[in-house]
Amino acid sequence: MASRLVRRTAIAAGIAVVAGLGLGFAAGKPVDPKDILPARHLPADLCDRIGDVSSLLPKASNGKTPELVKTGSTAIRCSVKADETAQTTYSSATLDITVTPYAGKDGGAGNPPLKPAQVARQVFERRAMTADPERSNVKRVTRAATGGQSWTVTLVELHADLIVQVDYTAQPIERQAAESAALAMADRAIWEAK
Repeated sequence: MASRLVRRTAIAAGIAVVAGLGLGFAAGKPVDPKDILPARHLPADLCDRIGDVSSLLPKASNGKTPELVKTGSTAIRCSVKADETAQTTYSSATLDITVTPYAGKDGGAGNPPLKPAQVARQVFERRAMTADPERSNVKRVTRAATGGQSWTVTLVELHADLIVQVDYTAQPIERQAAESAALAMADRAIWEAK
């Protein structure tokens, strides 16, 4: 009787060890926080690097064209607004450029950490925006006519670990010109953020 009890205990212990090892492999080794890559640092003068955007804005009645204003430190937003009240031609424009670098993150139990470019791709893919037929894998766009020759274009572009969003509203402007301007600003922001 004692030998059966010992044998059953040994078998149960063996099963527990095998099950424990199986669970250990399934759960995976925890990710060390230092293995998760941080977001890159964008240049502090990114808005200055983007440069002159006066061609996208109406000329002010006082002759001064507004300049891009920077806000943020990790994700940087460059914005400028030309109010209709400051113009003599009943024209206006607003431009917002937001550059967001992504960090890596924990990939979950048993998985290696996700790289920053993978995280940026996941965020980009979740955007409920129309894919641009020419560059659908890296660009999403929405456009809306807000009356007459007034257009609002929102363009989101992915480049490695960066997502750049450009919001451009202007009047009077043609749709294609507004889209081209937004794309040019997104490409310039990506280039200067390197």
